[in-house]
Amino acid sequence: MTVLALAVLLDLSLGEPAGRWHPVTWIGGLIRLLRRIGPRGGAAALLVYGGVLMGVVIGVVAGAVLLFESFLSTAPMASSVVFKAIALKCSFSLRSLFTAVELVRGHLVAGDLSGARRELGVHLVSRSTADLDRQQVASGAVESLAENLTDAWVAPICFFLAGGLEAAWVYRAVNTADAMIGYRVGELEHLGRVAARLDDALNFVPARLAALSLVAGAWLAGRSASGAWRLMRRDGGLTASPNAGRTMAAMAGALGVSLEKPGHYRLGDGPHPDVLAVDRALTVGRGACAVWLAVALLVARGFS
Repeated sequence: MTVLALAVLLDLSLGEPAGRWHPVTWIGGLIRLLRRIGPRGGAAALLVYGGVLMGVVIGVVAGAVLLFESFLSTAPMASSVVFKAIALKCSFSLRSLFTAVELVRGHLVAGDLSGARRELGVHLVSRSTADLDRQQVASGAVESLAENLTDAWVAPICFFLAGGLEAAWVYRAVNTADAMIGYRVGELEHLGRVAARLDDALNFVPARLAALSLVAGAWLAGRSASGAWRLMRRDGGLTASPNAGRTMAAMAGALGVSLEKPGHYRLGDGPHPDVLAVDRALTVGRGACAVWLAVALLVARGFS
């Protein structure tokens, strides 16, 4: 419980460590190295190597965490708690997620559409943002806030509660691999398939917990908890991902808007989001984070 509380305080007060010192950067470097030395053959070879790649990444990360915890076992209690909190903090990124959405919002308020597109593309989405209009940029920010509540916040804490630092970082390793190679384009369709399927499996429960947190967050923020619940159930399965639609549909219902990626999905019945909807989404998202933190601290207290 103390480790979790301190990790959250570190995140909210300090944010992310510099890129070169961030463990996620090291995991990304390992994935890029393994890609470079991998085969360039057919689908079967790429699929098999993708499984090997994930086995190596998970093994290295789990081994590194076990060594880290073994080292801390001989350290004074206070030092051990601090270093574990730092390690846990690096597995989630709550402050940076909200900061990224606020940057997009700030450019929209200033009438700087090109800046809003740029910030959305750099920090929040992988798709091209060059031709998006204001509503589509606002929609992308709201969608990303809702979807990333799972992998940036709920899931790492969920795995920490279930299996400690090792489980939290195995999850982060799989999620990082999915973000880098889990795409249905070119050779990645085969090379990244194992990463994508593992990420889907690991996020199955956390995504639904995150969606329920958004329902509660809507109630705390004075928005439509009933709408969030209704659309989570009605539209949560309309995305290609078995998980992403749950939180996005809940957010759409909470705000009374439609979230749409043309040609892929449309969640909700209302108008497309504007800047005011982004503001409301930030409030609902903060409520959801507070709810999940309260639940996590209660669970951690029960384990302690």
